[in-house]
Amino acid sequence: MKKTNDTYCIVFKGKNITERYYRDKDGWLKVSSRGRVFCATAEQVLNHLLPALSFGDQLNLTVTVEHYDEPFWQTPEAVKGKTK
Repeated sequence: MKKTNDTYCIVFKGKNITERYYRDKDGWLKVSSRGRVFCATAEQVLNHLLPALSFGDQLNLTVTVEHYDEPFWQTPEAVKGKTK
């Protein structure tokens, strides 16, 4: 099983939102609920992740980490998210 940054996808789910953060060949990407894709630095990902982990239950927000056998950016889910 490959355990590198690009084989994981971090998913934030709230009442009306679902955001995904994952690493592709060029760096980190954020896919918003509307399907918009934004470049992000590792620091920006952590700045969103840490408060969500700390206060997620108070905000009705869940954070899950999905693992894939291949790099996430090569999966159909990532391609679908980029083309919305």
